[in-house]
Amino acid sequence: MQRKAGWLDKFVDDLPSQGWFQFLSRHLVVPYWIWRDPKPVLPGGPRPSVQPSESVQRMMNLIMPLKDPSPIGRARAALAISQNVDEIFAGLDNVGTVHNARFLLLDGNICMLSVYDGDFSNYIRDFIATIGSVFDAVMKEVEGGDAMVPTTEHIEEFIDWVCAHDLFQAPDIATDLFNLQDAAKGIAPGSLPHDLRLLPRELILQLHSNPNISLGGGYRAYPGYSAAQVRQKFGVGW
Repeated sequence: MQRKAGWLDKFVDDLPSQGWFQFLSRHLVVPYWIWRDPKPVLPGGPRPSVQPSESVQRMMNLIMPLKDPSPIGRARAALAISQNVDEIFAGLDNVGTVHNARFLLLDGNICMLSVYDGDFSNYIRDFIATIGSVFDAVMKEVEGGDAMVPTTEHIEEFIDWVCAHDLFQAPDIATDLFNLQDAAKGIAPGSLPHDLRLLPRELILQLHSNPNISLGGGYRAYPGYSAAQVRQKFGVGW
């Protein structure tokens, strides 16, 4: 039988909505815990699947800070992409594992968001082998990019750089955050007990170390029915 919440439970549950509590949390409690229990920066890129060789859709959310975030610098970055659109599309076709990809300019960053199959490192290697010259043009506009041009001669360094600038993908199962934090500290995942009540605090502290994240691995699946089959079932036709 579920216990009826008492006045203390109701008081505690209502605290997050109170202005004074939000002020104390923002300016006192959270800074204290950041100092007391700092979280390691968790790496970007997809985590290994149960069967690494399986053809499973993965996401890349690559955030590349521009050297010059002014409108002029952003225009140069946009030009590096627009002048090579045909080569980009041909290269992505040749890679053969890419479902979709697009470039974005967000604030002072040029971003590449893509969905692909298989292994992350092989995806980057194939990408550089097919359109490395395009990425050379882009990297010349990116902070720290000059050291990796030409990318075909710095493939391993470029893979590490991409992984470091790919967004950390928060686990789809919230409690897996404990295991990821333990692993980053060199602790065997699952070897320590964790209080589930502390999960919100762990997430808040992790967002201090990883301010930009991908919320989960996203929906990944191959549709069971084609668009034509769905339209036929609904009697819509073409």
